[in-house]
Amino acid sequence: MTDIRERAKLWPKGRLFEDFHVGQTFEHHWGRTITEADNILFTTLTLSYNALYFNRDYAKAHGHPDVVVNPQLVFNVVLGLSVEDCSEIGGPFLGVFELSYDRPVYPGATIYARTETVDLRTSGSNPANGIVTWRTEGFDPEGNRLVGFRRSNLVRRRDPEAAQ
Repeated sequence: MTDIRERAKLWPKGRLFEDFHVGQTFEHHWGRTITEADNILFTTLTLSYNALYFNRDYAKAHGHPDVVVNPQLVFNVVLGLSVEDCSEIGGPFLGVFELSYDRPVYPGATIYARTETVDLRTSGSNPANGIVTWRTEGFDPEGNRLVGFRRSNLVRRRDPEAAQ
């Protein structure tokens, strides 16, 4: 009997710098339903002491129908939904810009994400890599935007030796 590791095949994942082009759009195929447990656990673990995120009576007293899902959790879910299409191959994360939250999210909501490639350039300090910038947005099933942001990653080039 052969070792299962000998039969295993490596499936390449992720995209390299040359696989992106400005205007390219990704409709991320997974959605994510946020449960109350997700929200409470995230809020507790990140020490977010805003009662809107964990006290139903307090949230209702402030005009909400239920506890509000922690906006940082909403951001993290949408960012996570984009990883498979945009940055799964790795490379340093260079930051988030122009982050905006458009409406509150409540437990039980399902979030979907879409990303557009908005900028590409070779790294000036490390030409074996490129910098890719995306605009990512999260939506509810009705198409209402919940969150939007730009983010950039350093992405390997297909032939780093030729780039130098």
